Amino acid sequence: DNVTLQIDGVLYLRVMDPYKASYGVEDPEYAVTQLAQTTMRSELGKLSLDRVFRERESLNASIVDAINQASDCWGIRCLRYEIKDIHVPPRVKESMQMQVEAERRKRATVLESEGTRESAINVAEGQKQAQILASEAEKAEQINKAAGEANAMLVKARAKAEAIQLLAAALSQQHGNAAASLSVAEQYVSAFSKLAKDSNTVLLPANTGDITNMVAQAMGIYTTLTKPQAVKTQDKMPTAHEDTQPPPMEVLKAEESSSS
Repeated sequence: DNVTLQIDGVLYLRVMDPYKASYGVEDPEYAVTQLAQTTMRSELGKLSLDRVFRERESLNASIVDAINQASDCWGIRCLRYEIKDIHVPPRVKESMQMQVEAERRKRATVLESEGTRESAINVAEGQKQAQILASEAEKAEQINKAAGEANAMLVKARAKAEAIQLLAAALSQQHGNAAASLSVAEQYVSAFSKLAKDSNTVLLPANTGDITNMVAQAMGIYTTLTKPQAVKTQDKMPTAHEDTQPPPMEVLKAEESSSS
């Protein structure tokens, strides 16, 4: 990529045949050094600047192979070549630093965006699970509440039925009507004590002081409602044999009149 580089290398040699090293080449060290430089130039021309810093090992191996192929007739063997330093122009170095910084900023931005995305996904997943759990809890609560209300209604209905049965049994006994009259009178007085507490509008009967009349009206309504049942029960009862004899009082009165 048309970048000028200056590379310092260290070359290790061994003279295998002193005769070839003395008569096969005029200056063996110079020849090997030039061969190493030309091989390095040709190998660097195949690479980009970024790959030069990553492929030092391959460059060293390529130079060693090239030198050994050419130096066999010189009686010299290259043992090792190591790149010591790579010098780049100042502007290229600044560009490389800027590139490195940009790459690091890019990675930081990418990592931050991935972290934000993961965080948003986790938050959304948590909210989803929370809503699901809340809906399930609300569903269970509604089911339990409905079951409780149903049981409460059944218990209230049973209690009311038992209360009605007990009340009916009490009214059928002796002095049951008197007890009902007393209960109606108590409710009448209690209702008058609660007047004008919830609103300013009050509806009063014309004879508020006549409690006896009010109780009589209530008992008359009660008697009217219970009368058909009494008639039915009388219809169902068997008829007794008529007694032709007059009652004892009438017999006594008849005897008194005849004696007089």
